[in-house]
Amino acid sequence: MSTLSVPPVLTSPRDDAVQLYRAFKGFGCDTAAVINILAHRDQTQRALIQQEYRAMYSEDISKRLASELTGKLETAVLLWMHDPAGRDALIVKQGLNPDKLDLEAATEVICSRTPSQIQHFKQVYYSRFGVYLEQDIENYTSGDLKKLLLAYVSIQRYEGLEVDREMAVRDAKHLYKAGEKKLGTDEKTFIHIFSERSRANLAAVASAYHDMYGNSLKKAVKSETSGYFEYGLLTILGCSENPAKYFAKELLTN
Repeated sequence: MSTLSVPPVLTSPRDDAVQLYRAFKGFGCDTAAVINILAHRDQTQRALIQQEYRAMYSEDISKRLASELTGKLETAVLLWMHDPAGRDALIVKQGLNPDKLDLEAATEVICSRTPSQIQHFKQVYYSRFGVYLEQDIENYTSGDLKKLLLAYVSIQRYEGLEVDREMAVRDAKHLYKAGEKKLGTDEKTFIHIFSERSRANLAAVASAYHDMYGNSLKKAVKSETSGYFEYGLLTILGCSENPAKYFAKELLTN
């Protein structure tokens, strides 16, 4: 799930609360009205709507939404009601639920977030669920995916735009030797570079890889890895090059 949001519109939280209450009245729910309001408000506005709704109607609007909506619409709208860090924590916790694992969702959230976003939702994760994110990753994932996720949530990567071109070239060479050049794959090298390099530097690695070997790093990842480990690497790579483009493609394919 992306952290991108719709630009907010100027409105009164009290008026929105009234309109939502009216959407819930009568036979069935006016889902168009619910979407029109909540999809066009930012997180601060939605928090104020929740406060107004509770004050006016003595009811938790999230519980009312859960009772009025169903399916994917219910899931999406309820996630809108959380702040970004809370939403990420909830999605990852649900994804790492041993009764119904959704490793794709958990992997996408973790591997598409910046280091500062990860640190924030890790704090929320622990305060809300009483367990460290690393513990759940350790318990409910395995193999190379586990190694990648543990590294990705633990390492403080640089978030600036500066690029070390010489290091990018070296990394491209290491990845080629660890993948396409050899029989089998050295997954440790992929984990090391993908989890430790900044987004800007990893994008430079991808560019250098293409210039040096005439093949995209994305294709190399697809040919050398598989499963959720491949998905995690591709998510990291896609978000390093253009997060908005990555999520736009994901929306079109899902």
